[in-house]
Amino acid sequence: MAELSPPLIQKKIEVQLWWLTAVFIAINVGLFLWQALTGVNISSPSLVDAIHWGADYAPLTFLEEPARLFTSMFFHFGMIHLVLNMWALYIFGSVAEQLFGRIYYLGLYILAGLMGSLLSGFIDIQNTFELLQHPDAALFPRVSAGASGAVMGIGGALTLLSLLPVLARQAFILDKKTLVMVMVINLMIGFTMSGINNAAHLGGLLMGAVLAGIWYIGQRLQRPNLALILGLALGTIGCYLFYAYCMQQVVILEPVWREILAAMRAQLHF
Repeated sequence: MAELSPPLIQKKIEVQLWWLTAVFIAINVGLFLWQALTGVNISSPSLVDAIHWGADYAPLTFLEEPARLFTSMFFHFGMIHLVLNMWALYIFGSVAEQLFGRIYYLGLYILAGLMGSLLSGFIDIQNTFELLQHPDAALFPRVSAGASGAVMGIGGALTLLSLLPVLARQAFILDKKTLVMVMVINLMIGFTMSGINNAAHLGGLLMGAVLAGIWYIGQRLQRPNLALILGLALGTIGCYLFYAYCMQQVVILEPVWREILAAMRAQLHF
């Protein structure tokens, strides 16, 4: 009987191949546990706690604390939000890290997250202008956070590569149908359900696709180092220029946003 039994398959999770992704996951989970230990509600954090832990609130971010464009990438609105993002980060990141290399992957993750935060802030800016013209419109700035912009950036990068001819030495053959379907479903959910910051998803996705395109061209031309430098430089410059443009708009809105921020502080006591 022993000879007829199927052999035991012991497949190790080769974390050494995607350890940077594991670090991202550990940071997000670790911060979530720290927040829970300090009394933050693990199913539905309050807005005060979200802001205290670095969430993005456009008037506060653009007027006083621009670092929130980055810190908001590491706060999540409850365990379900965290688990969904970390699962997607594992699925996409464990492949992307090996495909792009860790340096480019690190830059892509951060730049996609920043672009997601910036596009989210830009939408809040436009909504505030709309609010000035139509005071009865419910278009006040939102408190937002999460790793989804960065995760969608990784997903967007992999999706673009799946649509292009496979490289001679490409580490993975990507499933085009699955990736396109996942991206479309995520965007459709964001457009049809309230409470989802689809601007952050779109911003991250676009940045990821652009950086993946630059990486792909570099591989085709056999100039990977040049593509790495050029891609990360252009992504950084793009984020900076978009931030500068947003700040130009904020100058006009500053008196209104100061009032909104003061009312928010009085209401939430932060």
